[in-house]
Amino acid sequence: MLKTRLIPCLLLMNGLLVRSEEFRRHQVIGNPIHQVERFSAWAVDELVYIDITREGAHDLRRDDHKVKGSADVLEILEAIARSCFVPLTFGGGIRTLEDIRVRLARGADKVTINTAAIEDPTFITEAAGAFGSQAIVVSIDALQRPDGWEVMAGWGRRETGLDVVEWAREAERRGAGELFLNSVDRDGMAGGYDVALIEAVSAATAIPVIACGGVGRFKHLIAGVHAGASAVSAANIFHFTEHSTQRAKKVLADGGVDVRLAGVRTH
Repeated sequence: MLKTRLIPCLLLMNGLLVRSEEFRRHQVIGNPIHQVERFSAWAVDELVYIDITREGAHDLRRDDHKVKGSADVLEILEAIARSCFVPLTFGGGIRTLEDIRVRLARGADKVTINTAAIEDPTFITEAAGAFGSQAIVVSIDALQRPDGWEVMAGWGRRETGLDVVEWAREAERRGAGELFLNSVDRDGMAGGYDVALIEAVSAATAIPVIACGGVGRFKHLIAGVHAGASAVSAANIFHFTEHSTQRAKKVLADGGVDVRLAGVRTH
């Protein structure tokens, strides 16, 4: 049986790391290059970077020697990849096969696709055919409704009318290798995952589900695994505490979850 993966999610806006609440409020917290170096040393299994830039340039504010001055997102990806020693998934703004090809060439191991796949589901099939399903992660931003969950597009702001569970099934049929499942209304709220959402999507699909959105305590990660997630992800909780991912791994292991413990203190 495969071990459960712990995957920090890092959000980029205009070249800087931000923390997010409900996909609407964002606070700058630092430099994306420095953070990847910390996580690579802290026993993470993979990393996900998602560029949520709406408008404007990417600028590291001249505080990093690896990317001088203003840089586009591909230069930032290259710099991240040079310091990353775990599988790296990169997403945001991907609309064409060329967008995917360039990101894989610049150092990403996988990409996440979202709005472009919703607008044209054949994009999933074409991407999987061109690069392999293992490189294609379909990101689903889910908003809770009285009768289930609706797929949201455009940074979680645009209604699509699509049912999350049905869309997850279609993404799998069309060749997605994994699903990155994020709860819009839980984002940044620290109240825990939407367990029912994870259970519904995991039960409806056979490909790995990466759960994200709502983690405020490390024990919330255990709930995500019990709900059926193959990997657990979070963003805000990892940013402000040293060795946070190592502590998260220990909590998972103490809770009976089979995780890779290399580099993690168990006493």
